[in-house]
Amino acid sequence: MFKLASIRGKEKKLARMRDENPLEVFKMKEKRGKAEFIKWFSELDKNSGAVAGGKGANLAEIYNLKIPVPPGFVVTAQAYDYFIREANLDIKIKALLSGLNYEDTKHLDETTKKIREMITNSKLPKEMEDEIVDAYSILGSDKEDLDSKVAHELLRGMNEPIFVAVRSSATTEDLAEASFAGQQDSFVNVKGNTDLIRNIKKCFASLFTSRAAYYRHKQGFKYEQASLAVVVQKMVDSDKSGVIFSKDPSCKKDHVLVEAVWGLGEGIVSGTITPDTYILSPNIEITSKKIGDKKIAITRDSAGSREIIKLNETRAKSQVLKDYEIKKLAETALKLEEHYGKPQDIEFAIEGSDVFIVQTRPITTLEKRYESYKELNGEIILSGIPASPGVGVGKVNIINDLEELHKISKGDVLVTKMTNPDMVVAMQKSAAIVTDEGGLTSHAAIVSREMGIPAVVGTQEATEKLKNGELITVDGFAGKVYKGKVSETIQEEILPVKVETRTKVKIICDLPSAADRASKTKLKKVGLTRIEGIIAESGKHPEYFLKNNRIKDYEEIIFRGIKGIAKHFEELWIRTSDIRSDEYHDLDGAPKEIEANPMLGLHGIRYSLKNPDIFLAELKALKRVADEGKKIGVLVPQVISVDELKETKKYIKQIGFDSAQIGVMIETPAAVQIIKELCEEKMDFISFGTNDLTQYLLAIDRGNEKVQYLYDEMNPAILYELEFVIRVCKRNNIETSICGQAGSRKEMVKFLVERGIDSITVNADKAAELTDYIAELEKTMVVGTDEEPRKYQPLEKENKKESKPKITAVQNGEEEKRIEKDIEIIEKEKKEYLNEHPEESFDEEPEFKNEGEVEEVSK
Repeated sequence: MFKLASIRGKEKKLARMRDENPLEVFKMKEKRGKAEFIKWFSELDKNSGAVAGGKGANLAEIYNLKIPVPPGFVVTAQAYDYFIREANLDIKIKALLSGLNYEDTKHLDETTKKIREMITNSKLPKEMEDEIVDAYSILGSDKEDLDSKVAHELLRGMNEPIFVAVRSSATTEDLAEASFAGQQDSFVNVKGNTDLIRNIKKCFASLFTSRAAYYRHKQGFKYEQASLAVVVQKMVDSDKSGVIFSKDPSCKKDHVLVEAVWGLGEGIVSGTITPDTYILSPNIEITSKKIGDKKIAITRDSAGSREIIKLNETRAKSQVLKDYEIKKLAETALKLEEHYGKPQDIEFAIEGSDVFIVQTRPITTLEKRYESYKELNGEIILSGIPASPGVGVGKVNIINDLEELHKISKGDVLVTKMTNPDMVVAMQKSAAIVTDEGGLTSHAAIVSREMGIPAVVGTQEATEKLKNGELITVDGFAGKVYKGKVSETIQEEILPVKVETRTKVKIICDLPSAADRASKTKLKKVGLTRIEGIIAESGKHPEYFLKNNRIKDYEEIIFRGIKGIAKHFEELWIRTSDIRSDEYHDLDGAPKEIEANPMLGLHGIRYSLKNPDIFLAELKALKRVADEGKKIGVLVPQVISVDELKETKKYIKQIGFDSAQIGVMIETPAAVQIIKELCEEKMDFISFGTNDLTQYLLAIDRGNEKVQYLYDEMNPAILYELEFVIRVCKRNNIETSICGQAGSRKEMVKFLVERGIDSITVNADKAAELTDYIAELEKTMVVGTDEEPRKYQPLEKENKKESKPKITAVQNGEEEKRIEKDIEIIEKEKKEYLNEHPEESFDEEPEFKNEGEVEEVSK
């Protein structure tokens, strides 16, 4: 009797403690050797992988170094095991997996989907859910030491539920962490108890994606060996954020580099915001500050959605970090480098006065190409954005308008407000380029990177501060301009591509003079050659040759230019001319009138079809190169109708260019909308021109500083269009590629590779780096599962459905076939969508019962 009373007394005490201080209950249970549903970072260390998974253990390691990380807790692997057992799922999962044919993709998809649904539809045990909810409440209150139930409840009622990140953390220790990269799910901007529990179960369920199950099977892991922890971490509502490099990744300098912006740090990664840049010596002395003109800040609104805020001029040009914050971050970076034994790339966020380390990883970009570079010593007279690597020395030549372009001599430093296509020839002569305006996606940055010319852009005052004839040194590695000659010329070394990937990498090469440099990549295919560069080198507009009856000379110029590029490569996709009225108007014979809106004016294929003699001369030049044994693709720009493609094919047939591959630039919204019709016209390939497509779709001029902050190729509207086009092209056996500057962004490359794009076309300086990145991506994609790059069955190989709606009301036979084909496509797309989004479902569609219903639908 006494023993029973004692037990009941302990239970009452435990219940009372649970109400007053849940954290103490967790600790008591753990001491008694019972449930381990929750572990705080402070209770874990680097050896806690079996409890907290790899991610949880790594966060704990950083925490135990006394380095601040966003607070959080781990739902342990033992909690996962307890849930599976208590919900009676273990026996069911074993039974489903025991009879599974892992090589049967359809069977694998169906079985793993069923397991995921079982997990997400099951309830967590009440005691487990209570502990998670209590821990979430404690995390939100920041008052873990409260003993009063009343105080805790008051705080809980007063405080809005916090946003947290919910991340899967795999416990499998026998495989390298990279092998599991991306195999389990993670979720951000999770808010509220219901949302939290739902997403924790989604993490649990992600242990059974077809990809993860297949991988474990191939590695010989049994079902019982698979377990998962979940990290729940407070999301920092950062006032400031950025990155720290314990060593400069661009040139191996022995100093700490800190970059910072207002709001969230994604603007640095995407290149949409020019950050502050602070440089510190190894003994934590600030040696340099460059205050960026931060026109915008990216924040999160109360609903957790991404929001872009335009900053006033004072805020935009003010220093983001205080000096003590800069030094504190540098100290942290060196501490992490010492601990891990490698230079670190670290992300940080600051909320109020609290500094948090969000992530740390080894720097992977300390490449051999920069070994010849050493820090320059001299008087710095300008700073800007390092747009094109290298060091150039020469005399300043300021170009205020196009009439002055003739003044540029070989070896000069071209200084201007901003370059444009008319300046290409002058740029080629230059030792370096410096501009007042522009960013990493500006014309000056793009062209100088392709040409291998050092460039610093966005200095804001180059044309005012520099003097004609002044000798300067331009450091394109660091974004600095020095007085006098402080270095010899250094050209960036192009690294060869050394790995094979399924997603091919091709080169952008517009000029014969750039071809030798591009060929050092060892790639054999050019994914984009714009012939405007060759035209600009001639000094004459195509209309000059037309008006002077010298069209044969125009053909010869194009032929010789393309031949100069082609001798280094096996295959070239060449875009026919696309000259806007505000471009190249300084060339001899150029039309004097500039249209009110040149981007929407007469250029691209519409210009070519209005000037067939010019168009035919270009096509004949390409045919002559093909006749010499090169594989040539004709890339048609600015397409908005199927008729334009048909007319192009007629001209190609007219000159007997039978070997030509024919492709379309997908750079207008119209081309996206009619992609099915374009495929039916039997083209061979498409290439995304994301520079123009982004401007057209978002109604943004990327050259307009007032709206430039809104220009983003990763906008969901753009991504939707890209995915749609890839899907349609794959079904029609049409090759897909991208040649816009977005193809150099890793987040875009990841998106496209996962959707099955065939190739990525980039500048030579990015080829090796991006090929390595693609190779790493493809390692985590298991062939034969729904996680590999998307595979779409060609239409001609589709199997007929067992049952289809019978259509009798349509009299026209061709119309009937078209509708039946559309229904097949819709049914297939629906099935693929459900495979990729198992959490969603569609209601059953009603069958057609009689002709009246069909007639009504057809109307």
